[in-house]
Amino acid sequence: MNHPPKLASGLALSLAASLALAACNQADEREYEVGATDEGGGELIVTEPDPDAVPVELPETEMTNVPAGEGEAGTEAE
Repeated sequence: MNHPPKLASGLALSLAASLALAACNQADEREYEVGATDEGGGELIVTEPDPDAVPVELPETEMTNVPAGEGEAGTEAE
């Protein structure tokens, strides 16, 4: 009752399918180069430039903290 030809053909078919899948999955991964320095210690997200994007000019204003007294006054008025 032992059927070695069926076992061998099944094994060969499984091996062929595994090799075919491995050959299809060898696409080169794209590497992105960042044109900025990470000064915040967080993770940078790199995206491709969008040719349809609207150009935006950001102001060069220095950021300052809000004094503690002004932030509390707005919440008491409610």
